[in-house]
Amino acid sequence: MRTIMHVDMDAFFASVELKRRPDLAGRPVIVGGRGDPTRRGVVSTATYEARVFGIHSGMPLRTAARLCPDAVFLPVDFTAYRAASERVFEHLGAVTGRLQPVGLDEAYLDISDRPEDALDIGRRLKADILAGTGLVASVGIGPNRLLAKIASDLEKPDGLTWLRPTDVPDRVWPLPVRTLHGVGPRTAERLAGLGVQTVGDLAALPADRLRGAFSERHARSLQRAAHGEDDRPVQTERVRKSIGRERTFQQDCRSSGRLAHEARQMLDGVHARLMERGLAAKTVTVKLRYRDFTTHTRSRTLPAPTDRIAPLADAVHECLYAHRLHRAVRLLGVQLSGLTPATTAGV
Repeated sequence: MRTIMHVDMDAFFASVELKRRPDLAGRPVIVGGRGDPTRRGVVSTATYEARVFGIHSGMPLRTAARLCPDAVFLPVDFTAYRAASERVFEHLGAVTGRLQPVGLDEAYLDISDRPEDALDIGRRLKADILAGTGLVASVGIGPNRLLAKIASDLEKPDGLTWLRPTDVPDRVWPLPVRTLHGVGPRTAERLAGLGVQTVGDLAALPADRLRGAFSERHARSLQRAAHGEDDRPVQTERVRKSIGRERTFQQDCRSSGRLAHEARQMLDGVHARLMERGLAAKTVTVKLRYRDFTTHTRSRTLPAPTDRIAPLADAVHECLYAHRLHRAVRLLGVQLSGLTPATTAGV
């Protein structure tokens, strides 16, 4: 049986900020955008003192300010977060090379070949991270990635939890069905139509009812997840799926010319990152979010992957003008996907 560990840094961005501003300890702190709730932006993270007010990542800063007027708002500082992340991952790498990062603040570790007790490894790792960085991590342990991830969330902050297959009925089934990997808002809504609210409800749902609402493959995946089953490996070498950039305008944009200018500037930045990584892209996507928060995307797939700016710029222009540009635009995004090593690119 595999032994998988999921390490999740608690309120990572906010914790890094509190190290620089210890005077804010114990206060509701919200990190997001430029740190100004009167301007557009969303919450990146918040301390647990702020979360009790219902504040969560992705929430507009203005909404967060209404929910918690006494909160301290700080701007996002990715340079500081990346530096702190590198120090954390040095500690993770000392445990095992079988390591899969998931963003700056979490990772999966396959410790199946370690002879020590998994809880002892987790305790030492948490202590090493705290001593080396001053930051607190929650650690979950399980026989697979699914249960390890659930375990790391069960006792936050500063948690250390081991979920075994025999723990699933008592500890996992009472949880909301959204807890499961692969259950997003739409899937959860469809499951709610079947009377499914918890993981246990899903586990008890007859297979034929599930297959009637989802494809055979999706239904089987949901059933396995509800019973704590997950075969996904810890991938030590991940292929990046996409590179992109987004911008939220402080005032809604109604100018197609300005949108075209901004999209080209975004592409220049994204293309630079593409070149730095030695990659080529096959698909270009332009996203617009309008004043009413409806979001639309337009994509174009090229005949072959390329790292040349000209065909990518032509695709961005084509995707942009496939949108309805007369409406007030709140957010603009440009993304390159279908990434492959540039040495294999066809154009």
